[in-house]
Amino acid sequence: MDAELKARTRRTIAYSVMSCVAMFGFGFALVPLYDVFCDITGLNGKVELRAVEAPAPEAVDLSREVKLQLTAVNNESMPWEFRPMKSQTRLHPGQLLQTAYFAHNTTERYMIAQAIPSVSPSEAAPYVHKVNCFCFDRQPLFAAEQKEMPLLLSIDPKLPAHIHTITLSYTLFDITPAADNRVADGGRNGL
Repeated sequence: MDAELKARTRRTIAYSVMSCVAMFGFGFALVPLYDVFCDITGLNGKVELRAVEAPAPEAVDLSREVKLQLTAVNNESMPWEFRPMKSQTRLHPGQLLQTAYFAHNTTERYMIAQAIPSVSPSEAAPYVHKVNCFCFDRQPLFAAEQKEMPLLLSIDPKLPAHIHTITLSYTLFDITPAADNRVADGGRNGL
């Protein structure tokens, strides 16, 4: 009986360890699986965070206009004031648009933010080309500091003709490491 109990215990431990390894591996596999799912279905309006070259002036399609709505959302843990300088505009596909978002750190501490874009309808996401975007970089602000964050983009002239309105939304996240707060404020907060 003692040998049988040891054998069952070893099998249980082996199954438990294999289950933990499998769950850990599955957790890492979720991100690429999610990306594939979004690519196949076109859901989520995911936008690549990479700069593109400015379109050639002759590529502007003057025969049509697209309404571009700009929105801003704070993640629930982000206390900053965050908004587009202009919430709506019209532009021709291929035309460069230069605008900005406004950010104000309303706290009494140094913080770092990161903006994540999304596009709606999701079908339009591949046609929104950001030449220069504040979302490419982290945005540090000292206590009560405010700034305009630049955005330079264009809409690809190959945008399907049935899309007349695009919404570009940025969600702002607090990515301030705890150590940065202690360093930035001389150790007054966070210690």
